[in-house]
Amino acid sequence: MSNRTFGAKTWKNLLTFAEPLFKRGQTVLVGFSGGPDSVCLLHFLCHLARKKHFELAAVHVHHGLRGAAADADARFCRTMCKNMDIAFLLYKKNVRALAKKLDLSVEHAARKARYEAFAAAAKKTGAAKIALGHHLDDQAETVLLNLLRGTRAEGLCGIPVRRPLNKKVEIVRPLLCITRAEVEEYLKENNLPCVTDQTNFDDMYTRNWIRHELLPLLETKQPQIRRHLAGMAAQLAEKLK
Repeated sequence: MSNRTFGAKTWKNLLTFAEPLFKRGQTVLVGFSGGPDSVCLLHFLCHLARKKHFELAAVHVHHGLRGAAADADARFCRTMCKNMDIAFLLYKKNVRALAKKLDLSVEHAARKARYEAFAAAAKKTGAAKIALGHHLDDQAETVLLNLLRGTRAEGLCGIPVRRPLNKKVEIVRPLLCITRAEVEEYLKENNLPCVTDQTNFDDMYTRNWIRHELLPLLETKQPQIRRHLAGMAAQLAEKLK
């Protein structure tokens, strides 16, 4: 890819961070929603797969929550994978029914449904890794979210770079070293389309309030607050190993 806007330094940082997460000959699944983060991740891993010689496939989870908009997202993801010559797996879940059955919030039921789908897709494809598109801003938001909810020290470690899904499959997050702004620059530089989930703008959800209200307020006093929070999380995770 070109580095005119994305920046050669950021590209090198991303490669240095992500390469150790993958091995030659593995099958890697990408959790692919069609949103900016997952589009960036899928496109980047196409490059890395050629370099590191591993197989790549995408898994999309349709939660059955947003009607025609969710159907359109699934079609978008299927088409993008077809154009990129990447295997596409679609899993449909009834999240509202699952939430009612297990007495969970819809948000927690959706997360459970996603990870069940990831495990099923990994078993079907023999994948050793599932790559997810969380980035540095997600890390900062998670640290603040856990702090607001009340947490032990482990909660301040935020989102792990890697963790086991089960005995055979590991979840990895290759984009945790770059910001949301850098993800957007990557998409612009590579002329990549994406879809937008309107629930990301609803401040009814605490994470969205942190994203749209709290972090911008903190940045007026400390412009590097996102990187500071992510750095603290990484240091604490290393100490608590």
